[in-house]
Amino acid sequence: MEIRLESLEDTERFGVKLGQVLKSGDVVCLNGELGAGKTTLTKSIGIGLGVNDYITSPTFTLINEYSGRLPVYHFDVYRLENVEDLYDLGFDEYFYGKGVSIVEWAEKIEGLLPEHRLVLDIEKGNDIDKRVIKIKAYGNRYIEMLKELGEN
Repeated sequence: MEIRLESLEDTERFGVKLGQVLKSGDVVCLNGELGAGKTTLTKSIGIGLGVNDYITSPTFTLINEYSGRLPVYHFDVYRLENVEDLYDLGFDEYFYGKGVSIVEWAEKIEGLLPEHRLVLDIEKGNDIDKRVIKIKAYGNRYIEMLKELGEN
């Protein structure tokens, strides 16, 4: 599935809508170059999940946790030098837990990600606020989620 977002507001609306359909144990992977909008999208997903805290990029801590309708685990693995460092954080407890995991720069840890997940590849458009998001669903849960997103 590919969607085109024409403005920052479109991106925010999409993120909120996605957050509203996420369920316990879901994993959302965000890929894209610097400035593509991964953190902006994460903030909007958080709003859809009922997070009231201001979501920031966990670039130096790797994971930030937030409370909402479900726990939200926000990973940013951009500066991760050694994938094995994630084992020290107990990453699998997050991925297979009761919350929603959102992973920025997910392609860096491809081998550690759950088999079933939603992957969003974000590309900048030809205007500062335009984005193209290519969405891939791995697993029946995520295929159904795409159908639900497409209906709304």
